[in-house]
Amino acid sequence: MELQPTNDSYDLSNKVVIITGATGGIGRSLTRMVSSYNPKRLVLPIRNREKGEQLLEYVRKSEDGKVECIELWDIDLADLHSVKRFADKFVNEVGELHYLWNHAGVFDFAFEKTKDNFEQQFQVNHLSHFLLTTLLIPTMKKSATPESPCKINFTGSDTMKLGKIEFDNLNGEKNSWFVQLHADSKLMNVVYSTELNRLYKGSNIISLTCHPGLVDTNMGNVYPFLEPLKHLFMSTFGLPPDTGAKYILYPVLKANIDDGGKYFDQYKLVELTGQAADEELATKFSEKCEELLKNFDASILG
Repeated sequence: MELQPTNDSYDLSNKVVIITGATGGIGRSLTRMVSSYNPKRLVLPIRNREKGEQLLEYVRKSEDGKVECIELWDIDLADLHSVKRFADKFVNEVGELHYLWNHAGVFDFAFEKTKDNFEQQFQVNHLSHFLLTTLLIPTMKKSATPESPCKINFTGSDTMKLGKIEFDNLNGEKNSWFVQLHADSKLMNVVYSTELNRLYKGSNIISLTCHPGLVDTNMGNVYPFLEPLKHLFMSTFGLPPDTGAKYILYPVLKANIDDGGKYFDQYKLVELTGQAADEELATKFSEKCEELLKNFDASILG
């Protein structure tokens, strides 16, 4: 099975959309493309207000983007209380949500912990998106219909093939090699996506993962002396951000209720194997994430 983009004109005028990681690379292109379909509201959780304003200027100057629908809301995925404040504000002030692109992510070349004392890639790439999605699910349930299911997407990565979920190593306790930690976090996204789809398919909510391929972006905080080499490699082998954005946009727009839980690699449907396809593991892992959040702050999921 393969989902290809077409020249269809999508009408999102009755849809409310959230895109995390919107200020650069693929996210910037994705934001412009989604805005061109005239969403009712396009809410962008951002950490850096200056980059948010630069994004608005980029969309404003583009031929197809529409800046009028875009709203910049503050969030810091390295701060779980910030995620909680964003979600509470959204539920109270907006109250409907149809598309959620969990796109933001980091790829750190050094072991770092957040202010919440979680390993940074684990928290930013997975745990904060887990919290955000969990808090927004009730709003999506109210917004979904059988004819128009609500959709959640996680941006995938081939590194997940190297990933392994070990409950005693979520924070890099046993292995803090940065590539392994990133791979683990991307596998977590896939496992959580399939669990979400299992839990909420009956509520007309579907979740999928879309892998855009190797894309020329600024992702990856490398050592300064490696920056020229990284730039040369990405500019030589990486896809343009617009192409990457299409790979995570069209499968979601085209997806129907039967596409939930699937993994698309550049439009091509890929069968999940190993831990990515283990339903028992997915349930236990989701329960573990809830436990971690409750131990961090008993009220954060309420």
